[in-house]
Amino acid sequence: MPHNLTGENGFPFAQTLVFSSPPAPVENGLSFDAPSPKGTCNTPLSNGTLYSSASSPSDSCTKPLCEAAPEEKAQYGEGIKYVSAEEEELACGWGAFTPGCLQFFNTPKGILFFLCAASFLQGMTVNGFINTVITSIERRFDLRSYQSGLIASSYDIAACICLTFVSYFGGNGHKPRWLGWGVLVMGLGSLLFALPHFTTGRYEVPLSEDVGVCASNQSLACTEAVSGLASYRFVFMLGQFLHGIGATPLYTLGVTYLDENVKTNYSPVYIAVFYTAAILGPAAGYLVGGMFLNIYTEIGREISITPENTLWVGAWWIGFLGAGVASLLISIPILGYPHRLPGSQRYIVMRVSEAHQLKDGSHKKASDPDFGKTVKDLPRSVLLLLKNPTFIFLCLAGATEATLIAGMSTFGPKFLESQFSLSASEAATFFGYLVVPAGGGGTFLGGFLVNKFKLRCSGIIKLCLLCTVSSLLAIFIFFIHCPNMPMAGVTQMYEGSALPGGRLNLSAACNAECGCPRDTYSPVCGSDGVMYYSPCHAGCKASRNLQSGKKVYGECSCVAEGHRSGPGEAEAGKCTSSCAKRPLLLFFMFVVILFTFLSSIPALTATLR
Repeated sequence: MPHNLTGENGFPFAQTLVFSSPPAPVENGLSFDAPSPKGTCNTPLSNGTLYSSASSPSDSCTKPLCEAAPEEKAQYGEGIKYVSAEEEELACGWGAFTPGCLQFFNTPKGILFFLCAASFLQGMTVNGFINTVITSIERRFDLRSYQSGLIASSYDIAACICLTFVSYFGGNGHKPRWLGWGVLVMGLGSLLFALPHFTTGRYEVPLSEDVGVCASNQSLACTEAVSGLASYRFVFMLGQFLHGIGATPLYTLGVTYLDENVKTNYSPVYIAVFYTAAILGPAAGYLVGGMFLNIYTEIGREISITPENTLWVGAWWIGFLGAGVASLLISIPILGYPHRLPGSQRYIVMRVSEAHQLKDGSHKKASDPDFGKTVKDLPRSVLLLLKNPTFIFLCLAGATEATLIAGMSTFGPKFLESQFSLSASEAATFFGYLVVPAGGGGTFLGGFLVNKFKLRCSGIIKLCLLCTVSSLLAIFIFFIHCPNMPMAGVTQMYEGSALPGGRLNLSAACNAECGCPRDTYSPVCGSDGVMYYSPCHAGCKASRNLQSGKKVYGECSCVAEGHRSGPGEAEAGKCTSSCAKRPLLLFFMFVVILFTFLSSIPALTATLR
């Protein structure tokens, strides 16, 4: 039965006390809740109270208190051992199925492993694969950049809609079940994202080997070139929406579940490992996604073009298919975890609150066990947070850094691709090599520093401020840029041809008779170092394939040949960038990523405190 006692240390205990083994019964039905010192009933216990089940005070001294057996005395001499009465409810399993082999994983390290796997898959899918294959999806489904931006933004829209309700009701509910169902929904979103590959027809390269050369048959009408696949963007948006719904519990309830079930000093390390896995996920997504883009989207089909060709579409869908299946499998063990881990109750009792104290005392209402059980307490919760200036400014700081992270992760590979004339695969791989040491190392290092120096809330915020000021050095990245590659009719005029007023145009006297279509962008690099919109716009009339696989066009009337008279040649693909500022540009990008993620775990720890 519940005891309301005050022990030697002055701490009140209002909970059910269950002993690991029952004490031996004594005569007259006497039993005691604490070890009895030697002596008779006249000897009081340590707290000055005699424990007896006698019906009257006179009966309490009729028999001396029996001394426990030596083995029992040794056991009780160790002190009172509290064992949770809910032990059977804290077993790992699904319903009544709780096999003993699963209890090996019913630890903080066990749940950390599965949460790291889930965050790794989420980062690899949402922040890795999607950012890597965005140009391939644009090319395959005839999407514009603003449409692909809507696809990427659908994740954040879903997270904003679900964040408040999931974190509020999930925080008062069974967190592992919310987490498991979230990972399950995330897996369904990945499978849905890969679905358009299987529901559309085979991808046909719009141009054959000789189409696009000057004086070739240019009968392909613009209306016929439009495939009508742009409507598939709604399927991608729905898949991203499910990604956002599924990932919402992961980074809210997952963090608090770890924080509640480990010691306060170890909490930043556990959270740092969790977020490091989330950072390594995008890095793996860039690297693995880059490899998949080297495989033609129609696996097993031979094609004459190479990945450097702008008409190439890689196997963008493989990553989403594998990540979706893996997420479904990971959700199963997470659903089997109890609402709290065994032994975590002592961490809750020992935890020291560093919460903001309001002068009007309204924060004490939140400590009520019944607070937060219904939706009517939600406005009060929001009001308490709005009256907490430290929390608000931490949120604003996180929001401003999130804009930087989101922009760089989404368009970073595409920026490298256009700035340094790289292929989509090369840009994704290059960006992955940059994110692994900077993002992953910075995330883990931030949690390590908090644990190493035993920083409290104020010290943590000072560390965040130091990291943010250091990252301001990277503002000089905006003063470093590489010049655009010269492109005839776009950034510079054709040789000796321009419209009245100096306006640029893709058509010129050298390709006026070619009838070049503008619906197909297939750049070639002329021997004069100028890039042209297509072989037709370069005025090329012949083509041949080299042993290296490169395609070379000849008799190009628009390409000026410097060392000899007559038309020049052009090679398929973009011109190679000769920008010498690339190492400096990448260094500042490294600084931005490193210090941004270095402050992420300390800021999150300060928010929890």
